[in-house]
Amino acid sequence: MSVQLETPPSPTYESDEIAPYRSLNALAVVSCALGALSVLAFLDWTLAIVPLLGMVAGAVALVRIRKNPADMSGEGFALAGVLLSTALLVGGLGWLTYAYVHEVPEGYQRLSYADLQPDADVQGQAFPPDVDQLDGQRVFIKGFVFPGKQTTGIKTFVLCRDNGDCCFGGQPKLTDRIQVTLKGPLALNYSTRMLRLAGTFHVEPRSAVDGLGGVLYHLDADYMK
Repeated sequence: MSVQLETPPSPTYESDEIAPYRSLNALAVVSCALGALSVLAFLDWTLAIVPLLGMVAGAVALVRIRKNPADMSGEGFALAGVLLSTALLVGGLGWLTYAYVHEVPEGYQRLSYADLQPDADVQGQAFPPDVDQLDGQRVFIKGFVFPGKQTTGIKTFVLCRDNGDCCFGGQPKLTDRIQVTLKGPLALNYSTRMLRLAGTFHVEPRSAVDGLGGVLYHLDADYMK
């Protein structure tokens, strides 16, 4: 006795059932990638440009896709990019604001290099008159270590405004230098990272370390981060 197995019929497709090809919108993919990279906004204010670009790319992609739904795909990528970029931009700016507000130790006042510059319109002014009032005050300031001969166990060094335009590309100007003396057990090893320092500020012309010629501003630092 033989058993015959019936072969199921092959499926047939009507031509109108075949989905037309739609190209993946490139900006949608770019937006999604920028959305993932938007976590960089937690590191620095300038990196907020990453999520901003992600939001713009995603918005443009959504407009183009919705105008041409039969020809373009990628709406999901674009939406993900916009949402990620927006969330990480808000989170990053919030975190940086919180860090800025709380980075000054209690009992110190914030000081910036902009506060130490003379008035360009006043001829012969070495430093702003208001700086005299800071002499002996407890201040907090951020800057970069000018590279010297010593690289480890550093107790005295010159702190500069930045490590690009002034310090590491040549000698910084007088009002962009602060000679720092670390008090107590504080010491550092040379690096190019930004330092956060707090201590007692003084205004007094002296000879500088590391062959810089001279310094006007000084900080006896009892806090370093």
